[in-house]
Amino acid sequence: MPVLVTGGAGYIGSAVVELLLARGEQVVVLDNLYRGHREAVPAGVPFYEGTVSDAALIERICHEHRADACIHFAALIEAGESVKDPAKYFDNNTAQALALITALTQAGVKRFVFSSTAAVYGQPQRTPIDESHPLWPVNPYGWSKFMTERVLETFDRAYGMKFVALRYFNAAGAMESRGEDHHPETHLIPNIIAAALGKREAVSVFGTDYATPDGTCVRDYIHIADLGSAHLLALDHLRAGNGSEFINLGNGTGYTVLQVIDAVKRVSGREFRVDVGPRREGDPSHLVADSAKACRVLRWEPVFPSLDDIIGSAWRWHQSHPNGYSS
Repeated sequence: MPVLVTGGAGYIGSAVVELLLARGEQVVVLDNLYRGHREAVPAGVPFYEGTVSDAALIERICHEHRADACIHFAALIEAGESVKDPAKYFDNNTAQALALITALTQAGVKRFVFSSTAAVYGQPQRTPIDESHPLWPVNPYGWSKFMTERVLETFDRAYGMKFVALRYFNAAGAMESRGEDHHPETHLIPNIIAAALGKREAVSVFGTDYATPDGTCVRDYIHIADLGSAHLLALDHLRAGNGSEFINLGNGTGYTVLQVIDAVKRVSGREFRVDVGPRREGDPSHLVADSAKACRVLRWEPVFPSLDDIIGSAWRWHQSHPNGYSS
């Protein structure tokens, strides 16, 4: 039976669509194209342009395609923007997700894989972070995902909506035909690559006074193909009749911003200017995953744990897609 992928024209969503198709799944994509790209949806995949809060549209998709599960990506993801405009994030990431989950429940779709985030943990009390770590986000983006996780818990108890909430650390890298093309781009690795390609004058570093080895923030980077494989395993977990879970996805190794910049210079062979500025509001100092539960429950293992391999895949995609999907 088909899988409904919301946000399937986006960075990670389109990669998961490709992986689902590769193993013979039927897929239906729903995306409003606010940050996604129609060109990222493979030819032949049924595509609906619309919002996840459109209950009538969700009902029609589920009726016409008889979907048995939903993988939900459609969300805003910029922590800094969420601080400046929290209403936008609570509407899109929480209120619209609630409308989607309600419509799916009414349509009889009771399997839900949720694209969540490590931002639900907030400032780490210990690292690496496992799923038992306290939840206290430091920005509205994290809170918007936190609240959707609570919605899923209550819908599980009340209506039997089984879910796997996958808490990403930092998605990065590219597949051969699927890469990162955000407007504006806020993620570190593609912005560094843009500087290496001469598309940016410099790379900005926000804060060098954190309690880290070189004073810059530490993050755990995970390849989108590894993220994608975890979504397929989460879908299998639910189809096998297993219970709901919250699961971290990361490589378990942290790199500072300056280490990532050095890695891009190493992979690309290019030099570029680095500008240092003050901290951004809402940025935790460390975010490194303990992904033991993913390995235990989903039998998941990352295939591309090397930072140089992750950056290398992104470098090749940006070279072959100099204007993103509009190339």
